Amino acid sequence: MSDTKAVPVMAEPETDDRARQRTPLQRLMGARATWIFLLDIALIALFTALSREGVFLSWLNTKALLLSGAEALLLAVGLAMLLGAGKFDLSLGANLVMSSVMAALAMVAMVGAGAGVGVTILAGLVVCLGTGAMIGALNGMLVAVFGINSLIATLGMLGVITGFALVATGNGQDVTGFPHQLQSGFGLRTIGGIPAPALLALTVALAMWVVIRFTAFGRHTLAIGSAPLAAERVGLRVTRHVMSLFVLAGMLAGLAGFIDIAHYQTTVINGHNNAALQAVAAAVIGGTALEGGRISIMGTIWGVALAVILQNGLVIIGVSSAYQLMAVGAVLIVAVGLDRMSSRRP
Repeated sequence: MSDTKAVPVMAEPETDDRARQRTPLQRLMGARATWIFLLDIALIALFTALSREGVFLSWLNTKALLLSGAEALLLAVGLAMLLGAGKFDLSLGANLVMSSVMAALAMVAMVGAGAGVGVTILAGLVVCLGTGAMIGALNGMLVAVFGINSLIATLGMLGVITGFALVATGNGQDVTGFPHQLQSGFGLRTIGGIPAPALLALTVALAMWVVIRFTAFGRHTLAIGSAPLAAERVGLRVTRHVMSLFVLAGMLAGLAGFIDIAHYQTTVINGHNNAALQAVAAAVIGGTALEGGRISIMGTIWGVALAVILQNGLVIIGVSSAYQLMAVGAVLIVAVGLDRMSSRRP
């Protein structure tokens, strides 16, 4: 799975003899995802050596990393799809919180009404996905229909959604009281030793890779990111497509919200303040272009792993949360700088 780049809509594919002559190993080592993967391995070795009795590499901590990475991966993949079309969504973390709150409230109400466990949990999933999709649709409308810059529109929506979540929960009180089977049957369940939420997130990421690599939807996404005006001129429905990307990203945030309440058996309203930053960092570190036209799903997976490993490792060796934020921010700046340097090469 390598980086996927868009060919300009009106252009012929490049024919570079040197690119054709590169061996599979040279292409592999030239991919951003490969280097991020190697950096992940190096960080694992470093934190294992620095942690007491190598606890960082224990199976218990590995499962914790996979669970944390599941939510981060869903947000990062959704953001990568948007970045491929040259759009941002800084409200994904707030969307996750709002979706989990609405689902939790719905499940608590159904439990009070005597509904069955299976129906209640299914309703919670539907509410999570529906809330995420609605928020995504609102973002898409602001950006695609009203022409508001995506950075500004979603930054404003972040505040609106966060405030609404606080109001809905009585000034930020976490919601509990929904079926414990959600946690035991999904949130903490393992399949072949791997947490079920992590398998779900990886399946979604693989599906998005297939979409980008082999479908018209993926090609149109990259074309819009590369040359939006040219895409319109050849008949692509840019407004509708951008709307659908925001809805998709919103649904993935809603799914992450469902995983969140399944994992913790409660909402975590104040625990996702930096989720959008981590999603941007993971996508860009992995090789997805900020200006659009290039998406790397595999790179995003390893970028998420980098962010999660870095944060978890710093916690285990006793580094304060302030320095954790500094580390993630610094990695993001370096990644963007490297991306700009590589894009200027002849």
